[in-house]
Amino acid sequence: MAGIKTLGQFIIEKQADFPYAKGELSRLLRDIGIASKIVNREVNKAGLVDILGDFGSTNVQGEDQKKLDVFANTQFIAALTSGGECCIVASEEEDEFVAIDSPVSKNAKYIVCIDPLDGSSNIDCNVAVGTIFSIFRRKSTEGKATLEDVLQKGTEQVAAGYVIYGSSTMLVYTTGKGVNGFTLDPSIGEFCLSHPDMKVPEDGKIYSINEGNYVHFPDGVKKYLKYAQVEDKASNRPYTSRYIGSMVADIHRNLIKGGIYMYPTTAGSPNGKLRLMYECNPMAFIIEQAGGVASDGFRRIMEIEPTALHQRTAVYIGSRKMVEMVESLLAEQQARVA
Repeated sequence: MAGIKTLGQFIIEKQADFPYAKGELSRLLRDIGIASKIVNREVNKAGLVDILGDFGSTNVQGEDQKKLDVFANTQFIAALTSGGECCIVASEEEDEFVAIDSPVSKNAKYIVCIDPLDGSSNIDCNVAVGTIFSIFRRKSTEGKATLEDVLQKGTEQVAAGYVIYGSSTMLVYTTGKGVNGFTLDPSIGEFCLSHPDMKVPEDGKIYSINEGNYVHFPDGVKKYLKYAQVEDKASNRPYTSRYIGSMVADIHRNLIKGGIYMYPTTAGSPNGKLRLMYECNPMAFIIEQAGGVASDGFRRIMEIEPTALHQRTAVYIGSRKMVEMVESLLAEQQARVA
């Protein structure tokens, strides 16, 4: 164990960064870490038990719920309920937010927005999936927390992170003091610091987008894709197209290697498809803390004013130079239309 720093040890060491929290945020992050280990166990044995496939219902997004979606949702809500530091859980799998009203949570100050199992349609194919979470402090000081406490801008996040269940399981998170990654060591059952102070390269040559929707993309995005595909040795092009279909997996790779992840508006999704509160905001917080950029094409993701729990948005996120170029092309397109 010499030289190994566990997630628990790291959180305790960093607790001084949040004197107002008095340990609550540390315990909340611990609860999320424990639930992710349980989900990881089920993901790893999904092919051996009757937990693959559809649950038989759809969520509020109109998407078929997979059995592991429902399992993960249940585990995270249970962990956050028993932990006592969370007053509201807003989940992609729930129509409304889940208010936690128990004796241990009567003084809870935190709200968690979570996508319990991002990319779950890939489970049957043994492709990496993940969990995304965002943490806010409640604004109200009296009575039960309300929807207004949940609908805060991304700039108000006190922590955010994701867990990727892949060839190894990693938990990556930020509290606004940089980004650190922890790999689960199954031999001791602990997340151990493996990627300290993560930084996304300023530029890259990987782009991640569902090119099957190309004809429906904004002209600015089409122009960027053509630029990325044209050979130019001086600009290190053509770029490489890599699209897994799991936001966590695609962004995790780009965070390490450099690149851009794009999910534009289309005719079928004029407001974008990905959810602001529990997908785009937390990922934006992480990428910005790692030195990258997260935009809806025209404005910073974390400055978008949320008006609904399941609000959607377009997103362009990753290496700074790549995102800024897409923004400039979209601005040119908007200027031509105007």
